[in-house]
Order: sequence, then C-alpha cells, then structure tokens
Amino acid sequence: MPLVRIDALRADAERLDALGRAVHDALVETLGIPPDDHFQILTGHDGHRSTLRHGDYLGVRRDDGIVYVMIVMRAGRAADRKRALYRRIAELAEEYAGTEPRNVFVTVVENQSADWSLGHGEAQYAPG
Repeated sequence: MPLVRIDALRADAERLDALGRAVHDALVETLGIPPDDHFQILTGHDGHRSTLRHGDYLGVRRDDGIVYVMIVMRAGRAADRKRALYRRIAELAEEYAGTEPRNVFVTVVENQSADWSLGHGEAQYAPG
C-alpha cells in the first residue's frame, strides 16, 4: 500500500497526471502493487509562490524539469526490486511526461504494518 507524493516544478495538470501514471505503472510492474492500490498526492510548483530546489549532487545535472517522487510503503522489498522500480519510474516519466531521467529524484520511505490506517480509524494491516 504505497502512498506517493510527486512534486514537479512548473507542471500543469496534464504533466502531473502523466507523472502519476508513470509512478503507478512502475509500482504495479516492478513491485506487484495491485492496480487499484492508487493513492497519490500530486503538486505542481510555479517557481514563484512555491518552488523546488535542486543541485548537481553526485554529478547529476538537474534543471527546472526536476520531479521529486516520495514513496511511503511497508518495509521488506529487496534492493534489486527497488532499483528496478527507480529505473522504471525514470523510463515511464520520460515516455509519459517527457521528463528527462536525470530529473527524476526518487526516495522510498519504509514503515511497518501498524503505521497505516486506510479509513474508518482502523489499522487494516495490523488489526488488534
């Protein structure tokens, strides 16, 4: 049950939708996430009232096409599956939204089953 947050600089609704589809499709393909397990927060930043900062850390030349993707999910996936996920997100972000792979910054934040309530004030993954 991942929760995905995508922040993109100067992104309109169409680009945000394309980026959301790219991340969701990559999650389904590489991690076997169910297709209807689709929870995303999509935010476009205009560069004035809100913006995104980026640098060239580790020699990656980013620019104003930057997209930050944060995926919060339960712990337990192997590093090779995560690498496949990052690669597929970058591929699909380029295919669907025209975002250069160098501008796709992804981080995974892991937690435990008891850290989720999917509604009704219940911990569906860790019932008491």
